[in-house]
Amino acid sequence: MSLAPRLDLRQSQSLVMTPQLQQAIKLLALSNLEIETFIAEEVERNPLLDAQGGDDGGPPEPMDSSEDFEPRDGPADTSELILGGGEASGEAALDVDLATEAFHHDSASDMIGGLDGGLGMNGVSGGGSEDGPDLDSLGTSDLSLADHLLAQTGSSVSGPDLFIAQHLIDQIDECGYLTVPLREIAERLGVPLARVEEVLGVIQTFDPTGVGARDLAECLALQAKEADRYDPCMARLIDNLELVARGDLARLRRICNVDDEDLADMIRELRNYDPKPGCRYGGDPVPAVTPDIFVARRGTGWAVEINAATLPRLLVNRAYYAEVSGGKQDKASKAWLTDMLASANWLVKALDQRQRTIIKVASEIVKQQEGFFLKGVAHLRPLTLRQVADAIEMHESTVSRVTSNKYLSCARGLFELKYFFTSAIQSADGGEAVSAEAVKSAIKALIAAEDPKKILSDDTLVEMLNAKGFDIARRTVAKYREAMGIGSSVQRRRQKALEGAG
Repeated sequence: MSLAPRLDLRQSQSLVMTPQLQQAIKLLALSNLEIETFIAEEVERNPLLDAQGGDDGGPPEPMDSSEDFEPRDGPADTSELILGGGEASGEAALDVDLATEAFHHDSASDMIGGLDGGLGMNGVSGGGSEDGPDLDSLGTSDLSLADHLLAQTGSSVSGPDLFIAQHLIDQIDECGYLTVPLREIAERLGVPLARVEEVLGVIQTFDPTGVGARDLAECLALQAKEADRYDPCMARLIDNLELVARGDLARLRRICNVDDEDLADMIRELRNYDPKPGCRYGGDPVPAVTPDIFVARRGTGWAVEINAATLPRLLVNRAYYAEVSGGKQDKASKAWLTDMLASANWLVKALDQRQRTIIKVASEIVKQQEGFFLKGVAHLRPLTLRQVADAIEMHESTVSRVTSNKYLSCARGLFELKYFFTSAIQSADGGEAVSAEAVKSAIKALIAAEDPKKILSDDTLVEMLNAKGFDIARRTVAKYREAMGIGSSVQRRRQKALEGAG
C-alpha cells in the first residue's frame, strides 16, 4: 500500500438540516397561539409580509357536509383533508422549494359558522347567543392578597407598628399563612417578640378571616372565633385535626365530651371553613385553553379543521416588492430584498405545510379513535405514535411534534392530542386489547357507585374488572387509582364516615 499523498474523488450522501428545515420542524411543535406570536415577529422583521386577521378572507366557499373516510380525488383544501383525503406530503416536504408560488391561503373556517359553529367553541364564529359569553363570570380579582391586607393596615396600625405590619404581610404566602417564625422576624427587625405578636394579632382580624395564621389549626380557630363558635369543645376538635382526618369519631367524642349529634354539627361547621383563605386574592387567572383543531360529525364521516381564528392570514406583498425592486438600488440592497422575498415565500409555504401535516395527523387519530368520538372514553383504543406515523407515512418524531401542545375540540369536550395515545391492557377473554384510559374510566365508575358501607378494596376491583373483560393486576389498579387522585379503601372509608357524620 502506497503511503504517498494523493487526491481522491469520493461520492457520498448525508442528511443536511438546513436552517429553513430546522425552523419548519420547530413550527410543528408550536401551538396556534405560539404561531401567532411567531408570525407577528416575522411581519415586524420582513416588510414583504402582510398579516390579516384569521376571519378576513374572501367570500365563503361551500363545504360538503357528508365527508367520510374514503379518499377524494382532486386538490383538497386544508379543512377538506377528511380522514384520508388531500395531498399533504411527508416530512421531507418541510424543506420547501422557494421557487414555486403554489401557495394555499384558504380555510373552510372562513365560511359562516365554520366547523366550530355547531360546537359553539369559538367566540368569533360560534353558534352562541348574540350577547356572547358572560365575561364578568370569567373575571378574577386583580387585587393581590398583599395589596388587600396593606389597604387595611392604615386604619388599624400606625407609626412603628405599621412597618412591622408591612414586613409581616410580606411573609404571608398566597394561601394566607405566615411562613416565617415570629422570633426570626423580631430579631430581624430588632423589636420585642411581644410587639410582633401584637401586630400579628391585628393582622389576623383583617379580611379574609383566617389570614396570618401559622398553621391550619390556627386558621380554622380564627374562623371559628369570627363565627362565635369557638367554645371549649370546638377548640378540642381543632386541636385534634389528625383524628378528624383519620375519621376516628369515637375518640373525638370522648375528647370533646359531646354526643353524636353535637359532633356531627361541629364537623359540619368545620367543613364550612376555608383552609386557604388567601387563595381568593391575587391568584393568577387560569389561562383558557384555545383549541387548535375542530372535529365535527358530518354525515357518515368526520370533518377536521384547523382553528383559523387564532391564525392570521399571511400574504406576500408582491406589489410592494415590485415597487421597491423597480427603483435604483445597490448590490447589498438588492440582495437583502431578494432574501426577504425568499424568506416570505418560504414562511407562507411552511405554514401551509404545517397546517396540512396537523390535519393529516389529527385525521388519522380521529380515524383510529372513532369509537371514542361516537361512544365515549370506554371505547378508547390503545394507540402509539408509531401506529399513526406508519399509517400516514411520516416519521414518528414528526407525529410527536405535531401532537405536542395541541388541543382538539369535539362534541365530547376539549382534549390534548396526546390524550389519544394510551398503553394497552390485554383482554381477559383473549379479545382485542383495551386502552388504559378506558380501564381508568371503569375504575372511577366502580368506585363512584360503591356502597359507603361496603368500600371496594383493590382486590375486589381487580375481580370486578376481570368480570368486565379487563386482564389487570392489583398493582396496576392501585397505580391508576392513585393517578386519578382516588384514595385507598381505608381512606375512602374514613371519608365516607366523615361525610355521614357531617
